[in-house]
Amino acid sequence: MAERSFAKEVQKLKMGEGETFRGEGILAITKALLENGVGYVGGYQGAPISHLMDVLADAQDILSELGVHFEASASEATATAMLAASVHYPIRGAVTFKSTVGLNVASDALANLSSGGVTGGALIIVGEDYGEGSSIMQERSHSFATKSQVWLLDPRPNLPSIVKAVENGFELSEASNTPVMLQVRIRCCHVHGQFEAKANKRPQMNVADALDNPRRDLNRIVLPPASFLHEQEKITKRMPAAVDYIRENELNELFGPSDAKIGIVLQGGMYNGVIRALQRLGLADIHGETQVPLYVLNVTYPLIDNEITDFCADKDAVLVVEEGQPNYIEEAIGAMLYKAGATTRLTGKGPLPEAGEYTGQIMLDGLRAFIRDHEPGLLSDRDRAPNVPQADISGDLAATVPARPPGFCTGCPERPIFAATKLVENELGEHHIASDIGCHLFSIMPPFGLGATTMGYGLGPASASAFNTPDASRRSISFVGDGGFWHNGLTSSIGNAVFNQNDGVIVIVDNYYSAATGGQDILSSRADNRSKSTKHPIADAVKGIGVNWVRQIDWTYDVGKMADTLKEALTTKQDGPKVIVASSECMLNRQRRERPLVKAKIDEGGRVVKPRFGVDEDVCTGDHACIRLSGCPSLSVKKLDDPLRDDPVAHIDQSCVGCGNCGEVADAAVLCPSFYRADTVFNPGRFERFSDRLRRRVTGWMQSRREARILTFQEQ
Repeated sequence: MAERSFAKEVQKLKMGEGETFRGEGILAITKALLENGVGYVGGYQGAPISHLMDVLADAQDILSELGVHFEASASEATATAMLAASVHYPIRGAVTFKSTVGLNVASDALANLSSGGVTGGALIIVGEDYGEGSSIMQERSHSFATKSQVWLLDPRPNLPSIVKAVENGFELSEASNTPVMLQVRIRCCHVHGQFEAKANKRPQMNVADALDNPRRDLNRIVLPPASFLHEQEKITKRMPAAVDYIRENELNELFGPSDAKIGIVLQGGMYNGVIRALQRLGLADIHGETQVPLYVLNVTYPLIDNEITDFCADKDAVLVVEEGQPNYIEEAIGAMLYKAGATTRLTGKGPLPEAGEYTGQIMLDGLRAFIRDHEPGLLSDRDRAPNVPQADISGDLAATVPARPPGFCTGCPERPIFAATKLVENELGEHHIASDIGCHLFSIMPPFGLGATTMGYGLGPASASAFNTPDASRRSISFVGDGGFWHNGLTSSIGNAVFNQNDGVIVIVDNYYSAATGGQDILSSRADNRSKSTKHPIADAVKGIGVNWVRQIDWTYDVGKMADTLKEALTTKQDGPKVIVASSECMLNRQRRERPLVKAKIDEGGRVVKPRFGVDEDVCTGDHACIRLSGCPSLSVKKLDDPLRDDPVAHIDQSCVGCGNCGEVADAAVLCPSFYRADTVFNPGRFERFSDRLRRRVTGWMQSRREARILTFQEQ
């Protein structure tokens, strides 16, 4: 169950020749794949291409009609290995996953794929997640392309350019027998626009045809002596073929005047930011007509030497707009100009920051500084001034807007797991805790403050393996999510712990989905999936790999049971890894699943009970232990009007989803009696309505008697 359904949007994928396609970038990519006769598609979800996987999943019927095979791959390595189908067969294949973290996982398969080369077009769509909005370490995908010598496309972020890049990518791959990476940034994935559609094409050979007619080319298998020849083939045959295709088909673009003293070389993905900055400087109009020459690199590897030297030949200075570090493109262009004996002054990191995302303001400041230094006559008097006054609101924002670190959602079933961990640590002392990638990583933030490291998806327990020593008096604790468990954790973490007789405690956080990437189904999901096999228990897999101490908790909101089980794992005399599978459904996905059903039932007149929790203000002491151990967004504080009570009491707002975690935590911590549950009954029966009237009358009578006994004073 993904967080968003594209069931309606995917109908646009059926559009034919000449129709105008309108929509989002990820939908345009899917349409372009079908227009170019793709034979199979796979991938692993992750920002910013999670929705691309969701689109493909929702479009399976359309894909099947065209004979296109779709796989939701177990990992990025699995996805990249799929492209082996294009090694011997003229089948076009495409896979997609998230930038550097995905390429890290896929690098072994990528190296082998690029070594032997491909026959059919092989396209790797990489969702570049760089910048302040990213959830990963700040690295670029560019190095993987240069390392394995696969070609890297970086199209301008508009739908016609994206669609053309898919077509060019397949053709470039086939022309040079090399896989091609198509890099799409967040803004590119989610940009909206339109393009003129073409008719979808059935693949010239599909995977069924290949199975019926097996082929084998010994020269493409990565095994000596062929593997030693592949390196030479890359340089002597594939690279020249790629350069010829890029040059002849004019994949890179030139904009602006042919003669000028300055120019800008930029990654295709940076085009919108550059043209907007030039517009703000009065050097470009809304149609993109620019007074500053632009050389747009829709292909950032390989670079075309003569195109670059020709662009720089008559210019005094050229700015390279390249986001992130290392500055591969700037260094490569510098080497080209040096070899050519050019006198053009090259700059990039200087006017623009050494590292970090090139936001609108940063781009504006960088271009202004470059033009002011090398062609100030193009600027207005104000922009030409050495110190242009800027409206700096960052200080005011920092003072008035509180920091908002990532945290668990309201009702998240993972919150009580970490509340229980804190309770156990209060009793047994602090432990070394290894974290992992996923929603559960938010436990490192307040109010929990748990976790010392995170080394990669599914590698939480593996990162604690160095602490496997009999000399210590305490065991390590490590966490891994169900998504990470199936991605990499079963072998790299659990299998490793069994093989090395690790004595630590491993908590597998099972929320039924690959939740952090959008709620996609995985092997252990409880849902029925029409095209995938689900309902495979994690506990069975753990036992099957050799773990003897396994505990299954099917309701994580029972904080007391969760704490007792964790304490048992930390204190048991049994050797070997101790695994706790803590299972409860992701609250976001549960709400998405249940709300339409509940609404429909209410509309049909069916009886529905919705629980809500509250705090009795007269009973609450204001110690706020419930907030410190829960941190739920629906829990806040409320100032009372009572002049005799200075401390604010706990308060539950309207965002409560009725999970009961606050009361469970309070009960486990301090036996707090101030929490109560109130059920809202929709479409109650006759007996319930009668009981409600009776309770109201009795309660009203008791309240009137109580008020009659209260001593009051009246002013004279």
